[in-house]
Amino acid sequence: MTELIVSMAVFGMLMIAFTISLDGFRRLNYYHFTKQRCVSAAQATLDNISVAGKAIDEADVKRLWPGIVIKIEESEGTGQWKGLKLISVSAGKTIGNKNVAVQLSRYVSTTDIVISKAGDMPVLQEH
Repeated sequence: MTELIVSMAVFGMLMIAFTISLDGFRRLNYYHFTKQRCVSAAQATLDNISVAGKAIDEADVKRLWPGIVIKIEESEGTGQWKGLKLISVSAGKTIGNKNVAVQLSRYVSTTDIVISKAGDMPVLQEH
């Protein structure tokens, strides 16, 4: 009887430890999923600015990436990047007590990119 009680207690402790570790893995997975969504939103915003010359509409951002906040900063290039614009896009979201933040930057030139249509797909051509 004692062995049965001890084995049940050990089994119970193992189940509790397993449950706690699963919850930790669930939170870690959600953090990485949110970070990937932030990268996706920032990359799409940079691509849209490079191609269309403007950011994605706020309504589309809320629809595609709910809860993600996007901030765009623009500055002039310096040094060898003079004549280009530095576009920095920050995307972030708070989950629990952690902030997930991603910042992507790209130098763009509005004179080097021309949008032409080939069928239904826009094609980038560099001069």
